[in-house]
Amino acid sequence: MTEVRSAPVTVRTEGTVGHIVLNRPRALNAITTELGRALHDALVDLASRTRVVVIRGAEGNFSVGGDFRELERLRAQGPDAVRPLFENFARACAVIPDLPIPVVAAVEGYAMAGGFELMQACDIAVVRSDAELADNHVNFGQIPGGGGSQRLPRLAGRQRALGHLLGGEPLSGDEAAAWGLAYRSLPPETFEAGVQALAERIAGHDPAAVSGIKNLVHNGFELPLPDALAVELDAVVAHVTGDAAARGIAAFHRTTAKE
Repeated sequence: MTEVRSAPVTVRTEGTVGHIVLNRPRALNAITTELGRALHDALVDLASRTRVVVIRGAEGNFSVGGDFRELERLRAQGPDAVRPLFENFARACAVIPDLPIPVVAAVEGYAMAGGFELMQACDIAVVRSDAELADNHVNFGQIPGGGGSQRLPRLAGRQRALGHLLGGEPLSGDEAAAWGLAYRSLPPETFEAGVQALAERIAGHDPAAVSGIKNLVHNGFELPLPDALAVELDAVVAHVTGDAAARGIAAFHRTTAKE
């Protein structure tokens, strides 16, 4: 009897919206070496043929983080065997800011450890109000390995980040939004419609403008404000003198002429 293995990540498109599903539901979408590699490749692929990507987990959970069964097996083989597990996942997270399209995390159920770190790496997160999120590495005597020790302080501030990382207590979707870790927290009954509406709204905007805004935010975030403003000035001059901006200005004139 041949064993049939499901792909760790599934990909589909709906118009100009791409969808990536972490597809290990029996393991609550725990992250493996193979899943990290597949996630990176799916992101790069969809970035070339869609206008926005939504990442979610299969069957109602985002991801509980690293797969401890695989980690235990790799540990027995030594550090060189363990490293690709973290490297592949780190590559998937790190490629997101460099993609020309926005990546939205649709977070429901559990988003723990690596799952919480993936959510932080995405450009935008929408969370269900009843989701349970945490960097709970410390609860199991571990330390973050997917960027949580670096991204969380930048998103939530040092006090909240250290309090959370060292305490290991879960956050609700509402709390995550209040901390600035998510764009919106939505109740279960409107979550799906809210995610879809946001993705379609982003996909409906001019791709050059969307890509330009995303690049400005990511590239300017770590710069001193005067330097970041200078980057923005150069970018807007280049943009408004291009064809994409000309089309937008013409559309604006047509709209106002009707009013």
